[in-house]
Amino acid sequence: MLVRIVKMRFRESEIPTFLTNFEQVKDKIRAFPGCQFLELYRGQDDPRIFFTYSYWDSAEALDKYRHSELFKGVWAQTKPMFSDKPEAWSVDKLVSLG
Repeated sequence: MLVRIVKMRFRESEIPTFLTNFEQVKDKIRAFPGCQFLELYRGQDDPRIFFTYSYWDSAEALDKYRHSELFKGVWAQTKPMFSDKPEAWSVDKLVSLG
């Protein structure tokens, strides 16, 4: 399993639009083949910072999503709202305590 973490910082004026857009697409992203889990977090120290946290079956599954029409549409809407360059990490989960 691959875990994908994406850090995004938005212009404050764009946050309501981002949240509305995320609400509209979150179920489609989660239902994309290979996506097992999706969450959205907001920074406490800087409320302009958001993180998406998702589980993917494999790097190939994530790549299929990243090359899909769904992703292209989501990214086209989201990218202009950033106040800073987004950062992304693909990591392997080593330990999980429930």
